[in-house]
Amino acid sequence: MTGSEAPSSFRLAYVPGVIPAKWVRIWQERLPDIPLELVMATAADAPGMLRGLDADAGFVRLPIDRTDLSAIPLYTETTVVVVPKDHLMAAAEEVSVADLADDVVFHPLDDTLDWEELPGRPAIERPATTADAVELVAAGVGLLVVPQSLARLHHRKDLTYRTVVDAPQSRVALSWREDTTTDRVEDFIGIVRGRTVNSTRGRTQPQAQPKKQRSDDGAARRKPAAGSSGRASAKTPRPTAKRGKPRRRS
Repeated sequence: MTGSEAPSSFRLAYVPGVIPAKWVRIWQERLPDIPLELVMATAADAPGMLRGLDADAGFVRLPIDRTDLSAIPLYTETTVVVVPKDHLMAAAEEVSVADLADDVVFHPLDDTLDWEELPGRPAIERPATTADAVELVAAGVGLLVVPQSLARLHHRKDLTYRTVVDAPQSRVALSWREDTTTDRVEDFIGIVRGRTVNSTRGRTQPQAQPKKQRSDDGAARRKPAAGSSGRASAKTPRPTAKRGKPRRRS
């Protein structure tokens, strides 16, 4: 696929927690003739979708294998611990990893945080998904540490969350396959980065027309300098009469 080819639609993958509505709206305003198709993907599956061209671009969670993928980091999320509302931690404004030491902390199979050492006490089994882990937290079995957007996504009235100040954080990036950077991908990159509709970066633009030069007549018609009447400025000196010797009176 070359950069000049225009697909019939633009397929955008996104992982749970990412809300692409703002960028989709701008796309629809700028490119109303090209439909944008949203494709939900798990954090683990999103890079494979991009490599297999099941999506033209996608929002992913870093780190990913970037051997054949380009990625632009966009923002870093706050990490929180999800707890029942009657848990002791609900009374605090923020907690540390050390505060989780005595609790069971779930580590679901779709966890996106890059832990060097898992916090808390391990559960007997790992939940398959974050959604499953949230249900277990609601049952009072343990706690869950996730990016804040996932805590909001799986919000429940009987649960709350608090910031974990020293936990790893999740970074969200826009990614696409490196060898398929089409004009449409460049368009979407521009939207995400906040470029204006008149931005020319990454796109082939027509050559600018040269400015019209002033005509010789126009250039020649210049306003005379102040105090000049348009006539020759040099004045011809008057001839001075020769004075003879005075005559003597008789």
